[in-house]
Amino acid sequence: MKRIYVNEEWCLGCHLCEYNCAFANSGEKDMVKALKDREISPRVQVEERGNIHFAVSCRHCEEPLCMKACIAGAIYRGEDGAVCIDRDKCVGCCTCVLVCPYGAVAPSAEGAALKCELCLQNACGQPACVSGCPNGAIVYEER
Repeated sequence: MKRIYVNEEWCLGCHLCEYNCAFANSGEKDMVKALKDREISPRVQVEERGNIHFAVSCRHCEEPLCMKACIAGAIYRGEDGAVCIDRDKCVGCCTCVLVCPYGAVAPSAEGAALKCELCLQNACGQPACVSGCPNGAIVYEER
């Protein structure tokens, strides 16, 4: 299965991956309308440790702890292999947030947890964070 990988040596810490992710998952067709004067909720987060920057996103584990821990059965593996959250089933207990060893699941203001679902429904055929990275630090490939 293809996954997102980050080369922290190339990451500039520009946070464009976060903005592209938030836009791709906003349901809007215009980035300005989707993001201007709003708090964004990206499913990828740029972390900084000293002068090293890297994006944190779901690893779509072979045996996802978040899926095993979900008390509502809201986390499932999609047809493409991506680990996804059914926002209608999620009760917002945040157990998945606590058990993810990578810190890739986050609570949202709407109640349901958020995580990268690879946004493969996009017209470009790859996750928005990958296509929006100006330095090519984020790649979508099979290893």
